[in-house]
Formats: sequence, C-alpha cells, structure tokens
Amino acid sequence: MDWLWIIFALSAALIQAMRFMVQKQMAQAGLTATGATWARFLYSLPMIWLALWAMVSLRGMELPVLHSLFWPWALLGGASQILATVFTVMLFARRNFAVGVTLRKSEVLLTAAVGWALLGETPGWGGFAAMVVGMVAILMLSGTGGKLRLDAPSASLGLGAGLFFAFSGVGYRAATLQVASDDILLRPALALGCVVILQNLMMLAWLLARDRGEITRVFAAWRPGLAVGITSFGGSFCWFAAFALQSAAVVFAVGQVEVLFSLFIGARVFSERLARRELAGIALLIASVIALVAATA
Repeated sequence: MDWLWIIFALSAALIQAMRFMVQKQMAQAGLTATGATWARFLYSLPMIWLALWAMVSLRGMELPVLHSLFWPWALLGGASQILATVFTVMLFARRNFAVGVTLRKSEVLLTAAVGWALLGETPGWGGFAAMVVGMVAILMLSGTGGKLRLDAPSASLGLGAGLFFAFSGVGYRAATLQVASDDILLRPALALGCVVILQNLMMLAWLLARDRGEITRVFAAWRPGLAVGITSFGGSFCWFAAFALQSAAVVFAVGQVEVLFSLFIGARVFSERLARRELAGIALLIASVIALVAATA
C-alpha cells in the first residue's frame, strides 16, 4: 500500500490538467475568474455526495466521526484553494496554457515550507536542494520579452497561486488526518464532501454580495460546467486520497507531471507553441521534481 499514493497523485495530475482546460474554455466563453472557479465546486458537489452515499450504503458503513480540528483545517484548505484557483484562471489570460500551469506549480516549492511550519513535515536537505533548482526554473518561466523578471504580472499570479495551493494542500492533509477512519476511500471522500460544502457557501456569499449576475451566467454555462464538475470530482478525490497517505509536499512533487499533460493539451486543443526558454524552464522544473521525489523516497 506504500505505493498507492503515487497512483492517486498521477491520476489527480492528469484529471486536473483536463479540468483546467475546460475552465480556460469557460473563461473564454465569458465567465469571470470567480465564476469559473465557483462552477467547479457547484457542479462537483452533488457528484461527490452521491458517490459518498453510494460508498457508505453499498458497503454497509456509517460516516466516521470528525475530530475537533477538522473544520479549521478544512476551512484553511478550502479558502486557500478558492484563491489559488481564481489566480490560476486569471493567469491563463496572460500566458499560454502549459506555461500557466507550470508557473502555478511553484506550489511544490512552497508546500514543503508550509508543511514544515504547520505540521512539522520536511523533505530533508536533498529535497530543499531540488527546490532551489525548481525555483530557477520558475524564474525562467516568469520572464517577459526574453528578460527574467520576478515582478512580472504572470510571475506574481503564478507564485500567488502556488502559495495558496501550498496552504490548501497542507490544510487538506491535516483535515484528512482528523477523520476517524482508516478506510483509504471513505476518509478522503468525507473530507472532500465537507470541504466542497464550505467552498460553495463561501463563493455563493461572495457572488451574492459582489456580482449576482455571475450566478446566472454560471448556471447558464451548465454544459461545460458538468465537464468541470466531473473532472473536479475525480481530481479532488485523488488529491485527497494521496494527501491522506503522504505529505502534501511529496504529493505535489509527483503531481508535477501535470506539466507534461498540459503541454499535450495546449498543443492539441489550443494550438499553442512554446519558446525555447520556456521549454528549458519546464524541463528544469521537471528535473527538480524528480530529484525531490528521489530525495524524499
């Protein structure tokens, strides 16, 4: 069972690349970054709870108890994921699909620091060395006009998304550890179901206060919304399952293969081409991920 988290992480990366493809298409169809973000939580909510109900009913089980610290960790993870996803959708408007996803992948360099600060989990010196290499790759991908500029808008959005995804991943790992169950499917499923309820409430309250018209537009975009919901459900469950079995930093490190998936999607779906510098940055970032996994194995 020690290798099962790797299967979950790889599956999550593939499904997530597909979800961001659909979310980019939704943004291009006229939804705001906030609306496209809410769509993933709204349309995945009934799917998650239907799957959870079937899992409990068919197996003759009961929902496990949630320990007292579950809700604070779930709130941290859920709110951070909302902000990270909004930043990511905004990033797609500035950079092409593959580079946008790669810039967001600064999460793996930040999650280890957040995990160490909040949970005391660390990848060791070899892992930190790999993170330094990864940061060089991020700098290569953040330039505009052939210059490396850390303060470029694309870099700010990408690093901001990565930081919030780092808090999200650590929050989710801590939340799954607060579910009183050893079942490798039920524990992440219940944690996910509760988090998505929180996220829908937070986003609905925001839209009611700031942009009520976007609520109507999200419901009108139900066809791509269903696709977002399906991929969000599958990807989120796999992430939660991986977090329940391994530290968030290492899970995100393996999840970096999403960059390869996004390259393929960007080329096939959006007809995008990458500059040599961007390809070199992606290759260097992937190398840093491999080194990080090797150091923490």
